[in-house]
Amino acid sequence: MATSIPRPHITEPETLYFEPGAGFPNSRLPVLLYRQVLTGEGDALAAQFETLFEAHQWPPQWRYGLLDFDHFHSTAHEALGVFRGEAHIRLGGPKGQELDVAAGDVMILPAGTGHASLSSSSDFEMVGAYPPGQEWEVERGDPDQLEAARERVERMPLPADDPVGGTLLRLWRAAS
Repeated sequence: MATSIPRPHITEPETLYFEPGAGFPNSRLPVLLYRQVLTGEGDALAAQFETLFEAHQWPPQWRYGLLDFDHFHSTAHEALGVFRGEAHIRLGGPKGQELDVAAGDVMILPAGTGHASLSSSSDFEMVGAYPPGQEWEVERGDPDQLEAARERVERMPLPADDPVGGTLLRLWRAAS
C-alpha cells in the first residue's frame, strides 16, 4: 500500500537574509521559515515530514537535533522539519538572528547559512533532507576559508522543488 502524501498547511514563509561575516558565507538566497506546516508530534510527525520531503525531491537523511555550535554546509541546501519539542536557535552565524522553532515548523537553509541551537527542550528533534546529489558537510566558519566556502556556495544549483511544495523556487529565483 502506498503512503499518502501529507497535506501541508502552507502560508507565505518568513524570509531571512544574512550577510557574510566571521567566516560564514551565508547566501544571497533567503532562509525560508514555514510555521506549522504539519500538525502532530513525535515519530508520526517525523514520518509525515519524510514523506512530504521525499515527494518534493528532497530525500530525508537523518533524524536528530541541531548542533549546539555555529556551523554551515557549503555543498548542500538543507530542509529541517521539527517533529518534536522546541528550540531557541541562531541563524546567520555568531552575529546572526535568534529565533524560536517548534514541532511542525520547517526551515529551508540555502547552502552557506550559519545555524546553531542555543537551547532546546530535551526531546527536540528534526528531520534533515537535501536535494539529490548534494552532499552535506559541517564547516565551522574558518575566516581563512571564507572565500573558498563562498565560491562553493555560489556554485550550488537551485533545487527542483520546494521541500514542502511552497514558494521556494519563486523566492530563490528572484534573489539569484
